[in-house]
Amino acid sequence: MMTPMRYILLVLGVIISIHYILSFTHEEYGKATSISNIAEQWTGPKSNPPYKTPVPDEYYKPDTPSDLQDRKANASFVMLVRNSDLSGIMSSMKQIEDRFNRKFQYPYVFLNDEPFTQSFKDHIQALTNTTVEFGVIPSDHWHQPSWVDEDRATKSRDEMVRNNVIYGGSVPYRNMCRFNSGFFYRHELLQQYRYYWRVEPDIKLFCDVDYDPFLVMQDQNKVYGFTISLYEYQATIPTLWNVVKSFINANPDFVAPGNAMGFLSDDGGESYNLCHFWSNFEIGDLDFWRGEAYSKFFEYLDEQGGFYYERWGDAPVHSIGAALFAKKEQIHFFNDIGYRHEPFQHCPQGEVHSKGKCWCDPGQNFDYEWYSCLNRYDKMFS
Repeated sequence: MMTPMRYILLVLGVIISIHYILSFTHEEYGKATSISNIAEQWTGPKSNPPYKTPVPDEYYKPDTPSDLQDRKANASFVMLVRNSDLSGIMSSMKQIEDRFNRKFQYPYVFLNDEPFTQSFKDHIQALTNTTVEFGVIPSDHWHQPSWVDEDRATKSRDEMVRNNVIYGGSVPYRNMCRFNSGFFYRHELLQQYRYYWRVEPDIKLFCDVDYDPFLVMQDQNKVYGFTISLYEYQATIPTLWNVVKSFINANPDFVAPGNAMGFLSDDGGESYNLCHFWSNFEIGDLDFWRGEAYSKFFEYLDEQGGFYYERWGDAPVHSIGAALFAKKEQIHFFNDIGYRHEPFQHCPQGEVHSKGKCWCDPGQNFDYEWYSCLNRYDKMFS
């Protein structure tokens, strides 16, 4: 005579047997009842960072000039340089031309806080067949504002020098950071453009870029693109995050739903983990910086004087602005653009390295070094 427990065990055995038979004989049943599928119902579907999806073929251009497509974005390269940077910027520009722009023919805008020499212009224009414009930065966009307390600023610089903070004693460096944070996109020569690619002297561009990243930004509604991310020096921005939180609390409607706060903070925004996108390489949407949210954000930061009383950089300022006022999917890692700015480099791996005919050593890659923040970017999509 069977006990109730034996009946239960018998019924369970029959059910399990039927489940396994159906799993092997009916594929859809197997998928629907798999552990991973059941878990997904609770946790939501897993996804990869956007850069894991290859760029569609439609954005690539063939090597034969006669086959070039006419569609282009409204975009330009932007180079902030001095006359003394000629050799370094020619090296960068030559690589841009050879690796990308010989096919795509996007224009260049050069900016300087003083007029470019004719010799500088002649050397630059000899490197390309496309349009090149040279502009002077308005004085009030470049120099330290008159309302800054110079005694306080001087004491801050002196203390940073004593503490060996990089560029800690430099006013011109602070001018550059403030200009790149809130003024470059206002320059008259850039008003006609929607997208930009920032290029600095003495960079290395390791791979062929046979597709149009500007069109990718445009068509996929991206606002900011990067190749390297890392931690900022705490000593340069001691009060920045408190100022950011103050702005957010006063303007909560500017914070985008589905933003990239997870890249900036490990505790929901209470503190800043110092991660930022390295802004010496940027491909971005100028209208995003011109928009109300970022414009008011920069004005609020500027009023605090932290560009001069501390040493706030454009990299954390841009990164925080993009992470808070855009959706995380609108920030793009250009995994296939091999890039070096001393002392760090991004070198594509595997098939991406081969496809781009990259000449960097794959073993020399900053992506997941201890000082890199790319893992935090990836984690937002897992």
